[in-house]
Amino acid sequence: MKKDFQIFLNPQVVSKRTRLIFPLLYGLLIYVSIRLANDVISNSAFWIRPIRTTMAELLFGALFNYIFAYAVWFLLQFNLNKSETRPPVKENIRELAVVAGVLEMIAFCTLIPLAALTDNGLQVQDVIFIGSIPLLFWTLYYAWLRVNVLIKKSYEQKLQIEKINNDRLNTELQFLKAQFHPHFLFNALNTIYFQIDETNIRAKGTVEKLAELLRYQLYDRQETVPLQKEIEYLNAYIDFQRERVSESLQLECSVQGNPEGFKIYPLLFIPLVENAFKYVGGEYLISLNIAITKEEISCVVVNSIPLHDQVKRKGGIGLENLQRRLNLLYEGHHKLSTVTVANKFIATLIISL
Repeated sequence: MKKDFQIFLNPQVVSKRTRLIFPLLYGLLIYVSIRLANDVISNSAFWIRPIRTTMAELLFGALFNYIFAYAVWFLLQFNLNKSETRPPVKENIRELAVVAGVLEMIAFCTLIPLAALTDNGLQVQDVIFIGSIPLLFWTLYYAWLRVNVLIKKSYEQKLQIEKINNDRLNTELQFLKAQFHPHFLFNALNTIYFQIDETNIRAKGTVEKLAELLRYQLYDRQETVPLQKEIEYLNAYIDFQRERVSESLQLECSVQGNPEGFKIYPLLFIPLVENAFKYVGGEYLISLNIAITKEEISCVVVNSIPLHDQVKRKGGIGLENLQRRLNLLYEGHHKLSTVTVANKFIATLIISL
């Protein structure tokens, strides 16, 4: 009963003002239609009837129309919430048939007894008019509501599709911009590499590592890549970072599970590692753990932070961009979370397979 009452109050179906006023006015229109039709057939006039009889019919008729309205709104909300597998035409016919059956049952349980207690009792024309006129009015009202909801839903779907397309175009534009800079740097590194003296082996090795990182970003951005290749890229990035960070850095890396046979979209884990190297401090500790199962891949990156920087933070723009990309590539199949615990910042990414 509580659920039904919530459906009755759902603003998606009808507004509060409509719930209060519409059944009264619509019921008055239906009563006038029935009264006029009955008077024409019986060759009588409603204004010569006892005023008490007319007022009683108006009062009870209005109350009964709130039952009709509640039934229409309830059926509409019920039909909007359920999922159907039948063809649209057959389903629409079945839906209208159910609505008509419920409305007819309400009419025979409320208006027919009311007619039997007034005037000369229940006449044949009373049954015909009460069984047809309210059904016609309320079925038309239900169909009008249904069409309006469908139009609104169609409009919202078009807006959503347009938003998704715009997001994808913006993402593609960002990817193109991101590719331009590595491409320029890659060519520049080739020039720098050949300018370094042959005896400076460490510098040439660092340039080679950076070139490999850029090459992966440039040429390995197909739709998906083997998970093993993504892990190798992470290891290459970590090796490159070791060349420039302090020797006191404590680095822990582990991979649990077999990455063979799995594919993912590229460059999803690297923002977590970049963020760790950027903000590491305090104990100067970075921990990377990748766990692989048949159901999911999880990547947990932990970095210590300075004692004076133990406020909770969400990371930089890299994590924000990562979240937007995950929403496009793994919508509903990922979880990205960040938390600060004591003197450690923990970033966790879980991708469902």
